[in-house]
Amino acid sequence: MLTELIELPGGTFHMGSAAFYPEETPVHAATVGALGVERHPVTTAQYARFVEDTGYVTVAERPLDPSAYPGVAASDLIPGGLVFRPTAGPVDLRDWRQWWDWAPGAWWRQPFGDPGSLEGRPDHPVVQVCYADAVAYAQWAGRRLPTEAEWEYAAGGGAGTTYPWGEEVSPGGVLMANTWQGRFPYRNDGALGWVGTSPVGTFPPNGFGLLDMIGNVWEWTTTRYSIRHRREGAGEKGCCTPSREADPSVNQTLKGGSHLCAPEYCHRYRPAARSSQSQDSATTHIGFRCVVDL
Repeated sequence: MLTELIELPGGTFHMGSAAFYPEETPVHAATVGALGVERHPVTTAQYARFVEDTGYVTVAERPLDPSAYPGVAASDLIPGGLVFRPTAGPVDLRDWRQWWDWAPGAWWRQPFGDPGSLEGRPDHPVVQVCYADAVAYAQWAGRRLPTEAEWEYAAGGGAGTTYPWGEEVSPGGVLMANTWQGRFPYRNDGALGWVGTSPVGTFPPNGFGLLDMIGNVWEWTTTRYSIRHRREGAGEKGCCTPSREADPSVNQTLKGGSHLCAPEYCHRYRPAARSSQSQDSATTHIGFRCVVDL
């Protein structure tokens, strides 16, 4: 039931990029050890097995602690998650609140808060899982979450190019990853027919044989987010002690981009791209995969 592991030899690579966003700098040499990486993101069926075995309750299902959210009315502290809602037309892309909505009752079994919203999607990446939920699964599986450097090394597939498949986003007109097709955030024409997440493995693997490292869902790493890469190397070793308790004051680094990434808003469907997310955030476009040391 656990995902097949692809064994990578480890090595030194150029981490980061100076061509896109400032948080991806400075470009520097990073070294990772040999590791096994799950072939694809953890699916809803796999997460269901974990919950059945352990009785685990995700953060999105738990009552919210008022002390962790000072100034928020008690009536607003209802368990749930962030849900993407397309707008009616063009909007100011500087205001993300126009397309993100807090949905009471949203959790991994019903990502949009609607009963039955997972019907027929056991092979899609699990979403509405925060950092602590991903850590809990990894510990149950006898695995762990990757650091940012490990994730970026694995995503590159050994290519050393802007995208794992080369320098063109769609070589020969072929769509290589599940990213936004159309005009963000109001018109999505679908990636190979999929609006939202797609079944794992719908798009081609990278050079290491790994699936969905780019697009589909963002993925959690154990590296705490910083506005630039740390020159002294802490960013790649990076990390904090994984915890099952979500701390809303701490931001982790996400990697890979998602089905919501569009060039005019979020050109982050690249190995070097990175994003910040608080540990307690559960959304419709964040998932994870695990690794093991070899």
